[in-house]
Amino acid sequence: MPDNTPAHEACLRELAGLIERSTGEDGLHPTTIPALHFSRLSAPMPLPARGVQEAALCLIVQGAKRAILADEVYDYDASRFVVASVDLPVTAQVTQAAPDAPYLCLVLKLSPSTIAELVTEAESARAPLPPPSRGLCLAPSSVELLEAAIRLVKLLDAPQDIPLLAPLVEREILYRVLCSPQGAMLRHIGIADSQGQRVAKAIHWLRQHYTQPLRIDHIAREVHMSPSALHHHFKAVTAMSPLQYQKQLRLQEARRLMLSEVMDAASAGHRVGYESPSQFSREYSRMFGAPPLRDVERMRNPRTA
Repeated sequence: MPDNTPAHEACLRELAGLIERSTGEDGLHPTTIPALHFSRLSAPMPLPARGVQEAALCLIVQGAKRAILADEVYDYDASRFVVASVDLPVTAQVTQAAPDAPYLCLVLKLSPSTIAELVTEAESARAPLPPPSRGLCLAPSSVELLEAAIRLVKLLDAPQDIPLLAPLVEREILYRVLCSPQGAMLRHIGIADSQGQRVAKAIHWLRQHYTQPLRIDHIAREVHMSPSALHHHFKAVTAMSPLQYQKQLRLQEARRLMLSEVMDAASAGHRVGYESPSQFSREYSRMFGAPPLRDVERMRNPRTA
């Protein structure tokens, strides 16, 4: 259940003030703590954006957002945080934001090595490991989690303390997530040779080689799984097959090339691994709702699309 206590609300207000002070304008804001960055928007996004959500904790402290993984919809705000245990292609859209109450989000990249240490030391390490579950989940934010986040953000005002103290606070934040009802999926990332960790390795391989023809047998050998087990557990974690995952990576990168590097559709499709321009156009239209050129124009001029 969401925590609506005065202490929880006070933590959100303090954290919002700290993030607002560190940003001041819309956009993504890296910080001097390598794993930490902030996101700020003063108006809802006119169109959803597709991209790869890297393994991270996302803690909204003001505003609201919607994320879509395959056909699954995740709506969340300051009452709940979202965790991605692996890199996932998602569609995301900030749905609530205003100039006097901008969308503010804290993003902390997950450290697999720290998770592994915590899993080894925590009481939960002795519990049976459940099968891999969805790699994207929501959970209610607690006062303890918010207090740890506040301490981490406050370290930005004491740069001399960051090298020693930031890893300790990050460790506490990850511990709080591990202790949440959704902590089981993080345990997979921290336990060597678990099915979840093997899926994470398969995802890493796909991200490195997405332009190459997909050979499930080869990937299965790389991660020490049978092809059938890889397909089953991969879909349990990502809500899509390896082929669908690769297709999303290819089409998202092609879209980026056309938008950012002004590349024509045929060249972008070939760059990401498509041999047939017509197949590229068909799959692009199916994913983005319009042919490449029309979609790019819509993205460049969202108000007139």
